[in-house]
Amino acid sequence: MSATPRKPRPRRTFSAFGDVRRMPSEYEIVTHAQNWTTRKNRNGAFEQNPSSAPNLWFLTYRDKSPLAVDDWEQFRDPDALTYRAYVNLQAAAEAKSGGVLEEYAKADADRGLSTDQRLLLAALHTPSRYLVHGFQQIQAYIGYMAPTSYITNAAGFATADLLRRLTLIAYRTRELQLASPDEGFGERERQVWEGHEAWQPARAAVEKALITYDWGESFTALDLMLAPTLDDVLLRQLGEASREAGDQESWLLSQYLQDDTDRRARWSAALVGFMVGSRPGNEAVLRRWMDRWSPVADEAAAGLGALFERWGPRGWTADRVVSEARTARESLHRRIFEAAPGAGAGTERRATG
Repeated sequence: MSATPRKPRPRRTFSAFGDVRRMPSEYEIVTHAQNWTTRKNRNGAFEQNPSSAPNLWFLTYRDKSPLAVDDWEQFRDPDALTYRAYVNLQAAAEAKSGGVLEEYAKADADRGLSTDQRLLLAALHTPSRYLVHGFQQIQAYIGYMAPTSYITNAAGFATADLLRRLTLIAYRTRELQLASPDEGFGERERQVWEGHEAWQPARAAVEKALITYDWGESFTALDLMLAPTLDDVLLRQLGEASREAGDQESWLLSQYLQDDTDRRARWSAALVGFMVGSRPGNEAVLRRWMDRWSPVADEAAAGLGALFERWGPRGWTADRVVSEARTARESLHRRIFEAAPGAGAGTERRATG
């Protein structure tokens, strides 16, 4: 007598994850396979003629990117952020930064800043809103073009982080304008951004990154090269220089903003590890782009370093600024590639051209 075949167990609603033995997390449920332009069996990213301009754009700069992985849906943000978690996280962060702003405003601290510190902030901090806005546009493009919603969401939250930073810079600009109306706060930033020689390498770097259309190179340019370098200059180094100059408020605010950059570094590192672990040939692609952007990032840091040399505390030379920014960037790269499965040499190759 033959055994009666067992009836297949009905598939659960989370079967999109494959034959999994665990319940997906809230993060995975609300993030997995949400990018409609990467659906299976599609003729193009959009429901248009495959040769339409949008479809050709995604085909060229995403689907045919040199960075390739068999299944992008396997990537995970190490912080597993959902919209709800992000809002709660940043509400707490805003409470901290708001408390600092209120405390120092009550003490009228900006009126007690030294002349050199006010000039440094006017030359370096308040004009940086243009750089940050450029970073925000590039980060948004990375999220829009990303081959999985897991990357799109991480880049989207990083874009929101940059908007938060931009808002804080604008708020501080107004505070400094009220405290020192003759220093040009709130009036000369665009002129500084567009015309001051110290800012032109950074401006050129942002403009070059804005026309870097391959999503993978755009990610490399911003999240692996420009942001780690210039955030070290504009957050860590400017914060430390401000503390030496007696400007505790600027130092504290830079510390709070550093939390956002650390979170971006975590998911960027995880993404590199995922790409190299999934396909070791991706390391060569990433390193080729890193070599291309390394001198661009260093030149941008050198330009801003000249402002430290002129108005920063004694000992803050342009060479020191560049060296520390490069060290911070290369330290990030070593951690990324040493942790990546199947990766080769873990140090950034210096461009020599």
